[in-house]
Amino acid sequence: MANNETNENPAGRDFIRAIVADDLAHNRTGGRVATRFPPEPNGYLHIGHAKSIALNFGIAEEFGGVCHLRFDDTNPETEDVKYVEAMQRDLRWLGYDWGDHLYFASDYFEQLYDWAVQLIKDGKAYVDDLTDEEIRAYRGTVTEPGKPSPYRDRSVEENLDLFARMRAGEFEDGARVLRARIDLASPNMKMRDPVMYRIRHAHHYRRGDEWCIFPLYDWAHGQSDAIERITHSICTLEFENNRELYDWFLDALDIPEPRPHQYEFARLFLDYTVMSKRKMLQLVNEGHVSGWDDPRMSTVAGMRRRGYTPESIRNFANGVGVARVNSRVQFELLEYHVRSDLNHKAPRVMCVLRPLKVVIENYPEDKVEWLDAPYWPHDVPKEGSRPVPFTREIFIERDDFMENPPRKFYRLSPGKEVRLRHAYIIRCDEVVKDKQGEVVELRCSYDPETKSGSSVQRRVKGTIHWVSASESLPAEVRLYDRLFIKPNPDDVAEGATFLDALNPNSLEVLTGSRIEPSVASDPPASRYQFERQGYFIADAVDSRPGGLVFNRTVALRDTWRPGKPEPEPRPKMKTKEQGASAERTRGTASDARRRVREANPELIRRYERYRQEFGLSELDADLLTGDLASGDFFEAALATHPAPRSIANFMNNELLGRLGNSGFPALPFSPAEFAELVALVDEDVISTNIAKEILDEMVAKGGRPGEIVEQRGLRRIDDSEALRPIIDQVLADNPDKVAAYRGGKTGLLGFFMGQVMRATQGKANPQLVQQLLKERLA
Repeated sequence: MANNETNENPAGRDFIRAIVADDLAHNRTGGRVATRFPPEPNGYLHIGHAKSIALNFGIAEEFGGVCHLRFDDTNPETEDVKYVEAMQRDLRWLGYDWGDHLYFASDYFEQLYDWAVQLIKDGKAYVDDLTDEEIRAYRGTVTEPGKPSPYRDRSVEENLDLFARMRAGEFEDGARVLRARIDLASPNMKMRDPVMYRIRHAHHYRRGDEWCIFPLYDWAHGQSDAIERITHSICTLEFENNRELYDWFLDALDIPEPRPHQYEFARLFLDYTVMSKRKMLQLVNEGHVSGWDDPRMSTVAGMRRRGYTPESIRNFANGVGVARVNSRVQFELLEYHVRSDLNHKAPRVMCVLRPLKVVIENYPEDKVEWLDAPYWPHDVPKEGSRPVPFTREIFIERDDFMENPPRKFYRLSPGKEVRLRHAYIIRCDEVVKDKQGEVVELRCSYDPETKSGSSVQRRVKGTIHWVSASESLPAEVRLYDRLFIKPNPDDVAEGATFLDALNPNSLEVLTGSRIEPSVASDPPASRYQFERQGYFIADAVDSRPGGLVFNRTVALRDTWRPGKPEPEPRPKMKTKEQGASAERTRGTASDARRRVREANPELIRRYERYRQEFGLSELDADLLTGDLASGDFFEAALATHPAPRSIANFMNNELLGRLGNSGFPALPFSPAEFAELVALVDEDVISTNIAKEILDEMVAKGGRPGEIVEQRGLRRIDDSEALRPIIDQVLADNPDKVAAYRGGKTGLLGFFMGQVMRATQGKANPQLVQQLLKERLA
């Protein structure tokens, strides 16, 4: 059994699996394992999701448990059944099965409401009339405690009455919210009376118009886990500060043990891609790609259409491992897994991408000779072959001929010989050119005694592929490459955006290619290796009999380098033994830090102070005291922005993954400037995603974050007067949709919000946008 196999090699486990195994060993979960994958149905799954999918479903399988598929559908304006269907389709294609465990958070609205009423009765929640802007102002900063709302001390009876009237639809959007009553002086800003419910008079794709108050993520998330009896709620690192609130809600509701517990792991950042839903939407809406399933996109749908196999994506997701610190993963590793899988699945055929005509003058004119060509090379333990027609006129690759070849060019040239794959040796006797001097045809002769497989084994140094001119089929071939020219598309010059890193050569369409006729009746989405070219797939959307279209999945070797013709050195792949010990190596990193700490009393003192005085987690304190440089940077940042948890979180989860080999001394910015960036997030001046973009720029070329925010106009827009002209323009540009909305299609509100957020580059306050839109559309 998988569970037993895992237990036999505990040193090879990642830290999440080690936690699960330990919980089972000590009976903390009642002998059960239940995980969940909880996407919000407002977009398409991408390669970043694949890591979480593989982890949650993998743990359930390995430990004999279950993994739930739950749609966190608590935001009516952006969610749609089409995304629910697309995500289920992608998950099934990836090979994952949730069985009977399909759930929707919207099915728990009644239970969540009842629990909220319970918290009100217990004095742990209250209805607040402050606006979003006022709530932020009252919440304080990381250096100053918040102050209580004037409505915080309402009586239980008044709160129950107001909450019931909110539920009944008596109040307008934004008029009131329900907040948890926790601690306005907490160093964790998430604990300063967070909002639990907002009023939204919007049509929900499943619940219709039944509800007009909707739970926020932090309230719905943990309680949904509790309802489903999840044992291990596994999230990415950006939710680390939410864990305290997750536990507080469960405590406040007296949810008994065994109950859910949250654990965080590092997100997947893949070179030459973007994972931001906002940026992917911009790529689609502005026509930089053909759609969400464009083969250059990092969506599962795009990778499927490009020809990636589900097994290769699963192997990649499992191969990158489970870490506690964010880092980037090379795109070459993904391509390695794709090639490794396709090598044993893709039959070999011949396709000439850029044809050059060859006339074999000593071959009979009307003869069609059918040669037997194996589908598989000797190192693939499969059998099978197809007949390939050989005729007097054939096509070869234009690149396989040179009139004046350099030394060690072993393909075709005047007077030289080459072997045709599965066929004969030919010699180039004459070169035919057009009026412009371009080579248009080669006149050759063949040696009939050199047929492949015959007893005559005369050898030549070069072998090339070919197809019959008369019997081959026309085909369109799309040569896809990486969508961006920079590993980190956000690492661009001042004033530029990720769009400036787009690769202008990410797609080349060849309309005159020719392929052997054996593929004529194969269904769409059939995969092949085009010999000497790469792996290809018949496009599932556009390819049809008489109009074949093939997408390049991946080249046979990694030869990609933006803007340069010479090949890039191939990445060194780990041996099987190195791969098997990768997790053990990561596991010993903490041991190495501990040994360094034990040899330095100052590091020991820091570790104890960070744990006891600052309340940092064991991991955060460990990472910050593994050497003096890390602790010195942390201490210096605290002097500017005394918010230890926020500094530690952003430093460990974001900065460490961006450090080069030179470490902290080589950073082009000071600890004070790093602290300034964290403070901008804590004070809601910018979003976390914007902060990550700014950090990328700071790592690349330095700069003060406050100045970057002002120069690039990244400050969050909370000014109604600034937003109204933008909203008016969006509505003026879409009169048909405005009429449809006013005619009852209120689900279009999400479309209008998306257009406004796009126009403001994601900087507008979404709650304020929604409020203003509803005013204008009334």
